Amino acid sequence: MELSDSALDHLRRVAALPDLSGTRYELEGEIGRGGMGIVYAARDRVLDRRVALKVLDLTPAGEAQLIAALEHPAIVPVYEAGTLPDGREFYAMKLIRGARLDHYVAGQPTLAERLRLIWRVGEALAYAHSHGIIHRDLKPQNVMVGEFGEVYLMDWGVNAIAGTPAFRAPEVLLDRRSDIYALGALLRFLLPEPNPPALGAIAAKAMSVDPAARYPEVPALLADIERFEQGMAVEAWPEPLWHRLRRFASRNALLLWLLAAYTFAKFLIFFLRKF
Repeated sequence: MELSDSALDHLRRVAALPDLSGTRYELEGEIGRGGMGIVYAARDRVLDRRVALKVLDLTPAGEAQLIAALEHPAIVPVYEAGTLPDGREFYAMKLIRGARLDHYVAGQPTLAERLRLIWRVGEALAYAHSHGIIHRDLKPQNVMVGEFGEVYLMDWGVNAIAGTPAFRAPEVLLDRRSDIYALGALLRFLLPEPNPPALGAIAAKAMSVDPAARYPEVPALLADIERFEQGMAVEAWPEPLWHRLRRFASRNALLLWLLAAYTFAKFLIFFLRKF
């Protein structure tokens, strides 16, 4: 009997399901696929809780050890790592309930919320860099927004990861400034249209073709975003005079209104005295 293509695809998926015999986990279903392996939802029978299981390709990746070395609120904790009967490595981690960043942004969050997301990702990235670790594959699909607004940076790459073209720096050898390039691309992705010129300039500086022209560290990029949020000039944008005047007026609106009211009152008193 000849099987249909859909039936063959189903059999291939079933055959590829991980054998969790000998582990504490009970398979529930596939969550997603990435360059390093497949992520499944599973139940931890010992602690009676749901977890995410990432089953890696046959070549050991060292990804679990890399993530386990980072303890940060925006980095998903690893619970356990091991080897399946078929030789594939796996690790168990916290199961995130929420939405991928690209799906979350489709809900049209405010500009303030978009910048908050960049801040959380940037903080996690800066923390990793301080421990000598780079992400290598920063993109919207690798950022999760939890049910209560938590932000998680997922899928930390290893040397074999080349990155995603739209978010990958042009240089061959990746380092911290390559992550800064990707963070700038992520900021550009998050900005609504039309976007504030200052924020567009920050993203452009981070994405400079010449690594030396980018921000030297993630905190420098975040500091420029903070200056924008506080109504100050950003280093990345030589703003025109009219924009500086408008920004001054916006920051000092109350003072200008009081000055205008005072001037009007003085004029009115002067006018009434004439008559």
